[in-house]
Amino acid sequence: MKTYHPHGTENPKWWQTAVFYQIYPRSFQDSNGDGIGDLQGIINRLDYLVDLGIDAIWISPIFPSPMADFGYDVSDYCDIHPVFGNLETFDRLLAEAHACNLKIILDFVPNHSSNQHPWFLASRSSRDNAKRDWYIWRDTKPDGSPPNNWTSMFGGPAWTWDEKTQQYYMHSFLPEQPDLNWRNPEVVDAMHNVLRFWLKRGVDGFRVDAILCLIKHEAFLDNPPVEAGSYWEKWGHQFEPRYTVNQPEMFEHVRKMRHVFDEFDERVHIGETSTVDVAGLLPYYGQPLDGYDIPFNFKLLHADWNATEMRAIIEEYYDILPTGGWPNFVFGNHDIHRFATRYGRANHRSVAMLLLTLWGIPTLYYGDELGMEDVFIPVEQRIDPWGIDVPESDFGRDPERTPMQWDASLNAGFTSGTPWLPLAQNYAQVNVADQLSDDQSTLTFYKTLLHLRRSHPALHNGSFTFVDGLGNDLLAYLREAGSQRLLVCLNFGTQPRTVILNHLTLDCQTLLSTHFNAHTGTTLSLQAHESVLLQLK
Repeated sequence: MKTYHPHGTENPKWWQTAVFYQIYPRSFQDSNGDGIGDLQGIINRLDYLVDLGIDAIWISPIFPSPMADFGYDVSDYCDIHPVFGNLETFDRLLAEAHACNLKIILDFVPNHSSNQHPWFLASRSSRDNAKRDWYIWRDTKPDGSPPNNWTSMFGGPAWTWDEKTQQYYMHSFLPEQPDLNWRNPEVVDAMHNVLRFWLKRGVDGFRVDAILCLIKHEAFLDNPPVEAGSYWEKWGHQFEPRYTVNQPEMFEHVRKMRHVFDEFDERVHIGETSTVDVAGLLPYYGQPLDGYDIPFNFKLLHADWNATEMRAIIEEYYDILPTGGWPNFVFGNHDIHRFATRYGRANHRSVAMLLLTLWGIPTLYYGDELGMEDVFIPVEQRIDPWGIDVPESDFGRDPERTPMQWDASLNAGFTSGTPWLPLAQNYAQVNVADQLSDDQSTLTFYKTLLHLRRSHPALHNGSFTFVDGLGNDLLAYLREAGSQRLLVCLNFGTQPRTVILNHLTLDCQTLLSTHFNAHTGTTLSLQAHESVLLQLK
């Protein structure tokens, strides 16, 4: 059995042992009755987050925006959208969160701005404007067609014609989201100063959005067709984005951003990556470790729920980690359907058991601690631009962005107005208030597991060893620190399984079971879909 040992266990940085919790601010808590969540709503729920047991809050974009892509089209990088509050409200959130020992992480959207940003309005005003080269402009081909075959991540061409200046501008996403030209040093300096504005204000770090798109091939070559069954075909692409994502120069910009973070104490640099395989994460860590502290690892998020595949991904990741690098794992966010829907309600607690007991930094998504599922949104009611642009697909992101379910009252305690997205039909049965009073609820399970993770060094800072020879459908591993020996065992199967532990322990004590069962002795009788955390003696 191979054992993996975390690096720097004597003096870990705060983010290495933290649990991150993503809040999609439009959907967390509305404080003024307009049907949209806001910063005051987050302030009002800080006690809940402290009681839950998380360490850091990552808030999706809250900056001024026309909301073509719900905040990922920024028109002012150094202010707060009025729908969420203002800078005074944000400063209050920061102060009150810090008083509760909670960190605040913001989203940074460097690849593109809104087409209403003053920079782009100036850029498109004339070919001679000083900010013309702040964005990516190209002439037509001789036949009048777009400069090349590049396509948007949301479908359709990545080029939009500007009638006034008679050129195309490039956008990796919506036409309302023109790409900034990161080959221009003035753009680099301006965006680095955006980071400094918020870091000086006391923000504890950033999650950097869509970094893979930051640099495009300077020769503007056509992308090749996708191969059948490839990663990019599964995401609905006709062309492999060979010349539009993960260009070598992009990693240099990750390092330059890291230098800005290093001007401040104890800030965390997180990146949204997109790699075909686990090995693709390595360059994001940097050489040596001068890139992202946490390059998001989405491989489990896209995996099937089976023991063999999960172990293979985890093992490969641990094997290739750079010396001193820390792993991280994600099972849900605002861009993918909720895992209680993807993997089924029978497995949703086991997903949490895996995520929160692996060696690595976990990120939770709001509402997962309740077992929230996707909410069906008919095509004609979709508001997510990706879902609208590709109506025949299942790529729409509205279902996983619906309002938090706080109680059984009207609109689930989220708002006194009309919610911006429909609520789940089961909110009267699946909500915070009801689950707080149920000692075997999913929320109780999460709170218990998070408390155990925080109070047991073996879970957040201990060695990791897979247990071999248990057969199909079972995944087990040891977490150890000093005299503390913990065993995690997950039954991925639909049938009960018996596990003999004679070679590991003389006895065991159940710390937590997804089914709230108690196991003792050296023989485990796991129910279908049951996972357990055991103290070994």
